Amino acid sequence: MEGAVRQVAIVGGGTAGWLSACMLAARRPDLQVTLVESPDIPAIGVGEGTWPTMRDTLATIGISEAEFLAACDASFKQGSRFDGWITGAAHESYLHPFTPPPPGDMRDLLAAWTAQNGADFAAAMTPQAAACTENLAPRQRAMPDYAGALNYGYHLDAGKFAALLARHATTRLGVTLRSATVLGVDAAANGDIAALRLNDGTTLAADLFLDCSGHAALLIGGHCGAAWIDRSDVSFNDRALALQVPVLPGSAIASQTVGTAHQAGWLWDIALPTRRGIGCVYASRFMDEDAAEAILRDYVAKQLPQTNLAALTPRKLAFATGHRSRFWHGNCLAIGLSAGFIEPLEASAIVLIELSLRALTENFPMSRDAMDIHADRFNALFRYRWERIVEFLKLHYVLSRRAEPYWQAQRESATIPARLAENLALWRDQPPSAWDFPQIDEIFSASSQHYVLYGMGFAVPPVRETAPPAASAQLAEVQGRSRALRAALPTNRAYLDALAAQAA
Repeated sequence: MEGAVRQVAIVGGGTAGWLSACMLAARRPDLQVTLVESPDIPAIGVGEGTWPTMRDTLATIGISEAEFLAACDASFKQGSRFDGWITGAAHESYLHPFTPPPPGDMRDLLAAWTAQNGADFAAAMTPQAAACTENLAPRQRAMPDYAGALNYGYHLDAGKFAALLARHATTRLGVTLRSATVLGVDAAANGDIAALRLNDGTTLAADLFLDCSGHAALLIGGHCGAAWIDRSDVSFNDRALALQVPVLPGSAIASQTVGTAHQAGWLWDIALPTRRGIGCVYASRFMDEDAAEAILRDYVAKQLPQTNLAALTPRKLAFATGHRSRFWHGNCLAIGLSAGFIEPLEASAIVLIELSLRALTENFPMSRDAMDIHADRFNALFRYRWERIVEFLKLHYVLSRRAEPYWQAQRESATIPARLAENLALWRDQPPSAWDFPQIDEIFSASSQHYVLYGMGFAVPPVRETAPPAASAQLAEVQGRSRALRAALPTNRAYLDALAAQAA
């Protein structure tokens, strides 16, 4: 075939590069996949949470769940808990779990919920809330890989995850690793990338190039000139301080990421079997580094009082907020941070990698002739997805009633995307539905909006004065299943300690 696509070159390792290599090699074994990784450029490695989609991804590339959990010091993630986001009051919290509310008309479910007079929304809608409250695993050891009683993703050590993917790609899937630094690009007559010039004096030619070079965006930005769309007008946070804090053996392992609001941003807290990843995200125009570090250290001191804080030095991260105007240009596709980044509030970085690879592998261009059509469709789809991410992240801030200047600025109308403002007006009359999110693979479904809206106290739209009996029965069934799962599921600690003992 004239112009057939047979060779793929990936620039950059880390989660984006090695996950791309594994997915391409597993789903398209006819391709020759080569990854170029510079030994001189460290990976960023702070993305420590996944969505449930990761289970299908790992199964597709052929890594067993037990191997993954052991190799990546991983634990189960069943959602995200938000502390202090509504008014900043002590003990104020709501949960966004991974399991959706019962099926049916949300207006009927809301009527049944409001009849419960102040019951927590997530706890009323899914037994996963009880599992999170009690630090329970979402599955039993005897279940098949990647099956669960509740929907779940993972918390993981990002560096160990990249290392596992690299071993798997090179030893089991036939991916070639070139340890070198990209110095430049040789362009074809049509403007495509013909080959990469490497610092070992060689070149690497390919038919398709994936830019997984992170914020450097060596190919999509440096060669292709895809413009950067700045979204700092909507999303203010641009700095983070990160710590890895050891935990005591036998300590509880939380089932959810915890995001705790502070006066100019929020803290993340991710529980792994041997440590917790804790960080402070903030907006530099509202807070300086010293104040952010003080907030971080105070949080760790309260949560883990046994910690020797003097021995810990936070890792400093600065990030631009936004995304590329084009993600696929010519024969170059950006995946991961080279495509864009917006604060890690909903751990969307890894799922965007997964969705990008799914779109690529399920619609792979067989020849250069069709590549521009694929690129146009990919760009349209991911422009849509980035817009939905920006809106969903902003939703958490717009609904807050905190009084600090940072939070007041977040609610200014000029900073609220027009589609989000329109939806908020609509949702005062009716709850979010699939009509508001019509794509097949919506990055945040109507159920996600429900958990944030009603978790943060958004006014319930007009509902029936008397709850339909069927909806009340559904919520009663949730409580019954919550009790059953409490009795049947092990704690995260018991599950993961038993797994580690078996592997020893």
